[in-house]
This record gives sequence, C-alpha cells and structure tokens, in this order.
Amino acid sequence: MPTFPATAAPEQRAIRDARHERLFRWLLKGCALIVLAALLGAAGATLWGGREAFATFGWHFLVSSEWDPGNDVYGALVPVYGTLATSFIALLIAVPVSFGIAVYLSEVAPTWLRTPIASAIELLAGIPSIIYGMWGLFIFAPFFAEHIKPWLTNNLGNKPDDGKLSWVAEHVPFVGKLFGSDYPFGASILVAGIVLAIMIIPFISSVMREVFQTVPTRLKESAYALGSSTWEVSWDIVLPYTRSAVIGGIFLGLGRALGETMAVTFVLGNAMQLSASLLDPGTSIASTIANQFSEAAGLQKSSLMALAFLLFVVTFIVLLIARLMLRRLASKEGR
Repeated sequence: MPTFPATAAPEQRAIRDARHERLFRWLLKGCALIVLAALLGAAGATLWGGREAFATFGWHFLVSSEWDPGNDVYGALVPVYGTLATSFIALLIAVPVSFGIAVYLSEVAPTWLRTPIASAIELLAGIPSIIYGMWGLFIFAPFFAEHIKPWLTNNLGNKPDDGKLSWVAEHVPFVGKLFGSDYPFGASILVAGIVLAIMIIPFISSVMREVFQTVPTRLKESAYALGSSTWEVSWDIVLPYTRSAVIGGIFLGLGRALGETMAVTFVLGNAMQLSASLLDPGTSIASTIANQFSEAAGLQKSSLMALAFLLFVVTFIVLLIARLMLRRLASKEGR
C-alpha cells in the first residue's frame, strides 16, 4: 500500500481552510456591496429621472414654492420645508418622552411591570403606518381642531377669534405667526408632527432602554450611595455613559420620520402652500410623490423624481451629521 507523508493531511487542510476563508470573505464583501449598489442605484435612478426638472429650473427648483402642473412650473421648497418641519416637531416631542420611558423602565419601574410596558412599546413599533394615518385623520385631527387648535389660536396666535392678541403673541417674536391660522380643519403640520412623534417614540425609547441597561450597576450604586437622586443618576451617570448610542437612536428615529409617507399623507393636509403657521396644512416630499406620481407625466414626473433625489440628499445629510457628532463624542471620550 502507498504511504503518504505525515505532513500531507495538515497541508491539505490548511489549503482547504484558506480557500474557504477566501470564499467566506468574498461572500461577506458581496453582501456589503449589494447594499451599497442598491443605495447608489436608487439614488442614481432618481437623479436620472429628475434630470429634466433640474435642467429646466436649475437651482431655482430648490428655492421656489410654486407647484403649478397646469403651467408646468415646479419648485421643491414647500415639500422640503414640510418634511423638515414635521420631522423637527416629531423629534421635539419624541426625544424627551422616549427618555422618560427609558429611564422609567430601567431605573424606576418595578420588575413585574417592565416586561408588559416594553412589550407594548414593541407592539407600537409594529403597527403599520397607515393605521396611524387613519387614527390621525378620523380621531386625532377632529379632536385637535375642536379642542386644542382654538386654544392655541386664541392664546398664542396672531389671529384670535375675538381679535385681541394675547401677551405672548404680542411680545414674543414669531410665536403669533407659528400659531395663527384661519384654516378650520385639523390636518396641519403640527398634527402631522405629533403623529410622527407617536410613531418614532417606540424606536427611540427602545434604543435608549437597551443602552441604559448596559450601564455598570456599581456606577449607579456609587452615585446613590453618595446621596444622588434618581434624576441625578440618570442625567449625570447614565446619559453621559451612553450618549453616543442615544444620539444614534435619535437619528434613527429622525430617519424614520423623514421618509414616512402614508401617515403623513393622511394628516398633513396636502396643500402646496408655504405658511409660517404650524396650524396650516402643508405637504412633504413623500406625500407629494404618493399623491401625484400615478397621474404624473413629462416634466411633472421628472420633478417628482427630483424630489425623491432630494429626499435621498436630506437623509444623507442627516446621517452624515450623526456620524460627525458620534465621531466628535468618541474623540472627546478618548481624551
């Protein structure tokens, strides 16, 4: 019988393992490149589809508030403003509420109550956006128009029902314009922002709760032993320890708000008008595309594709800002 060197088997195994390692690396690289290719492909397709609008209107497309399909004149200012305004309102509401939920679940709530509340929050995250939109349109918007909007208009707006300006509207700049409105219905930028806030609270609060639970127990116990209150421990110990992950969770929620379509379409009012009032209807990039794309043709369709590309750009800028903030925080922590 033939004999083989004792080193043959280990060498063959090393060759086989190296081949499998190369294959595994190429598979992982392929997965990453698929995501990158999909992103670049979508961005390139929207840019190519909007080339006619960019060539026709140039930079004026970005700063024009006019949207007139009859005369084939289009501008992106109103949808971009509506997208940014509703997302900012959503963050303004969702971040403190999410922080409160996360602190309660990680520091205050009894053990038996934490799991049910956490499960309810996860359930909210799984509800389809169209359900939020229908709830906002048929329940929250009428309630807002009947009970909340009149109070805001009379106490903060520059167009009160009795004609007498409140002290706040008269002395605080811009507040009167923000809450003054003659629009009688509830669908508005503020309502859309509130609905968006409800939608992104589960995402932000879940991230915060998970990272708050990673704080070493001995750090918190040391602070409590020195006489710190729960608020002081949360603000001075827990939040600084997890601030990078918290900022990442906040920008995750912001990205969710920027791209939301159905819920915003239901409650934003879908009016192509630029108004300083949060109580007036408006529109967003996603809702404009959803409402008009099926019937659009020619320059209007190209303008909608250009809006889609602008949404890519806005989202990319937001993520870039998040990256820079996280890198800056990491460098400070390193020092």
